[in-house]
Amino acid sequence: MTVKYFLMALSFALLQLTARSQQRDTVSRSKDSSAVRHMADTVRQDLLKTKPKQDPHKASIYSAVLPGAGQVYNRKYWKVPIVYAALGIPAYAFFYNKQWYNKCQYALVVQSNGSSADSLQAVDPKLRQLAGDYGNPSATNSLVNYRNEFRKNQDYSALFFLLFWALNIVDATVDAHLKGFNVTDDLSLQIKPAMLMGTRAAGISFVFDLHKAKPRLLDGYR
Repeated sequence: MTVKYFLMALSFALLQLTARSQQRDTVSRSKDSSAVRHMADTVRQDLLKTKPKQDPHKASIYSAVLPGAGQVYNRKYWKVPIVYAALGIPAYAFFYNKQWYNKCQYALVVQSNGSSADSLQAVDPKLRQLAGDYGNPSATNSLVNYRNEFRKNQDYSALFFLLFWALNIVDATVDAHLKGFNVTDDLSLQIKPAMLMGTRAAGISFVFDLHKAKPRLLDGYR
């Protein structure tokens, strides 16, 4: 009888210890889950606070009026030198080719009309020999080819300048859209607390939700 009562007392003590252990585990998991949930909410709030909202319309206008201003508005200061380099190179090429186009045009007039020595001295030294060869078709063709080549390069320079100006506006607009990207609970990437299976360790899970388009009901069948 003594052994029976001892076994019964031992069983009761083991049950009490098991119940208390389970209760402690539940409380511990609850605390861990609350801490992880609080940490996830803090991360989400920090993302909302540190994500400045920019107006794409303003960024587009700023970049259209003054290249690089949209990048400054978006706080992408490192892009400003790139914008001005992209616009400065074709702008320099445009004026360089325009200058030589005018020189070739003047030399062609001097060569065709047989102007005086003073007019010949006004011709660029690199073109003076061709301009002084009055009535020579070969010299005339050379000056015409030079002039047309510089005119073509001038047109290309203007085209690239306008292209880079447009890219500057597009870049500022896209950056403003990304700056104002919505960070809410409806995002496909969500931060949630999680408990590792088979352990008591708590962690954070990144949940991707690939939203599918919901079928629209026809009128009359709602």
